[in-house]
Amino acid sequence: MPAKIKICGISTPEALDATIAARADYAGLVFYPASPRAVTSNVAGALTSRAAGQIAMVGLFVDADDAVIADALVAAKLNALQLHGSESPERVAQLRARFGKPVWKALPVASASDVARAAAYAGAADLILFDAKTPKGALPGGMGLAFDWSLLAGYRGALPWG
Repeated sequence: MPAKIKICGISTPEALDATIAARADYAGLVFYPASPRAVTSNVAGALTSRAAGQIAMVGLFVDADDAVIADALVAAKLNALQLHGSESPERVAQLRARFGKPVWKALPVASASDVARAAAYAGAADLILFDAKTPKGALPGGMGLAFDWSLLAGYRGALPWG
């Protein structure tokens, strides 16, 4: 599978235009109010309209309830949902069934046992995103941290992953 590129935290037309110009495959919008990169429904709608036909749009959520996701989907034309919280495989499957969108589940990684957790999401998620485990008390994901990528050596999960 060829590598795909997603630029996340897009919150301005200029950032979206740069992402498109860079030929990224996906642009991510953050729907997590605690994030400094969070977007409002109005901004998300304007950005997805601007992106139409040029790039796939992904909505990032952290332990969001159905109403928050439904509101985001009404406001913005999202192609996929990315879950960055503590969502269980059952919750991921529920969201996938309810909203009919591909669901990407991010898993924080610091050890081999964290990588092994991906197996539980087979049949629930469409894609697994391995991300560095953030320090206790920090916002999830997007911290510019790396994990020991050798933990993925030989990994052959049931789901596509990145």
